[in-house]
Amino acid sequence: MSTMRPQVAIVGYPNVGKSTLFNRLTGTRDAVVSPEFGVTRDRKEGEVEWSGRTFTVVDTGGIDLQGEIPFSDQVKRQAELAIAESEVVIFLVDGRAGVTPQDHEIASMLRRSRVPVILAVNKLDLKVVRDHLADYWELGLGEPVGISAEHGLGVGDLLDEVVKQLPPPIGEEESRSAIRVAIVGRPNVGKSSLLNALLGHERTIVSPIPGTTRDAIDTDLVFDNTLFTLVDTAGLRRPGRRASTDLEYYSALRALRALERCHVALVVADASEGLVDLDLQIIYEAQRAKCASLVLFNKWDIRKMDLERAVERLKAKAQTRPQWLTISALTGRGIERILPLARELYQKYSSRISTGELNRWLEAMRAEGPTPSRRGKSLKTYYMVQYATSPPRFKVMINSRALINKPFAYFLENRLREDWELWGIPLVIDFEGKEERYS
Repeated sequence: MSTMRPQVAIVGYPNVGKSTLFNRLTGTRDAVVSPEFGVTRDRKEGEVEWSGRTFTVVDTGGIDLQGEIPFSDQVKRQAELAIAESEVVIFLVDGRAGVTPQDHEIASMLRRSRVPVILAVNKLDLKVVRDHLADYWELGLGEPVGISAEHGLGVGDLLDEVVKQLPPPIGEEESRSAIRVAIVGRPNVGKSSLLNALLGHERTIVSPIPGTTRDAIDTDLVFDNTLFTLVDTAGLRRPGRRASTDLEYYSALRALRALERCHVALVVADASEGLVDLDLQIIYEAQRAKCASLVLFNKWDIRKMDLERAVERLKAKAQTRPQWLTISALTGRGIERILPLARELYQKYSSRISTGELNRWLEAMRAEGPTPSRRGKSLKTYYMVQYATSPPRFKVMINSRALINKPFAYFLENRLREDWELWGIPLVIDFEGKEERYS
């Protein structure tokens, strides 16, 4: 298990406001909210702090016991797993609808789980809900708590009830920082299958239908005494291609935002199709988000690609020249190598090179590299420092920034990456001239 924080699951029928409540409790917009039924399918986790306690809240897909919504069986299974792993369950119902047969069915399921349940009646901002709040006693889950997930009414009372039901903390709840790893790629290349293979159990819904994953799903994992947060994302489509729905647009947007908050990107490509232009575009998006990158050629068990050609294209087109692995999420081939390599990438991504080492290296580059000049004036490099990590950021002091050109900047970056084995690591190199220092 990833952390010592207790877990609280939000469950209920589809479209009662679970994702809105999740966003309200976590203070984020991480969960996709839409009037469309069945938007949330996988479990999504976020952190909540209230009255001195920190816990993990889990948004689940709507439980449709009638099986009328796509993937209803898989969504129900994911919700059942979340309930089984939680210390407290928030059962959210839509107060506008009154007590429904579906509410009774889910309440019966929750009573069998033997997990403490808090019944929350949503849409308290409406008079009809306030007038009929007492009707929900008939579900047999204790006193209903009226809330408005959209407007925040009663949410503090709900959190008070959650904290009362949490088990007492055992020592200090763990808060060590995690290596954040985004799993990105085109639709249906095997991202969710890869996450499940890394975790060793079914954490997300896997389907041959493109677009099954809609949210960026965070899951913590301890591997070899290292804490990782793995982020499964929606498939990214070709830039400029108009999204068919608002839901598709926001799912892709959350995938890109997931890159921005991660340290390492696992870019999954389909080995049965080869390395295509969109794979290269996604690698570029990972680089632009300043993520260290590792390319995974998945479905190697049914490969049809020319690996040598794909690797040469990767080296030629991807600026950071990321490392790569051939894997099969289905058979488990190469899975054991992914997290050690992701950790190694993070260590380089967050490491610092001493000023002395950098300047000895810079002196060697003076003798080897091109010397840009302009109007008879040649570039002079004085010294170099690394001033930040994650990603590594460097500053080179020179006589004039106007003398810097792209070939020299690329030469310095590529040699730095080559000599310090920073493959797949985004580097930021700033050049500062005398005129900038004294202006």
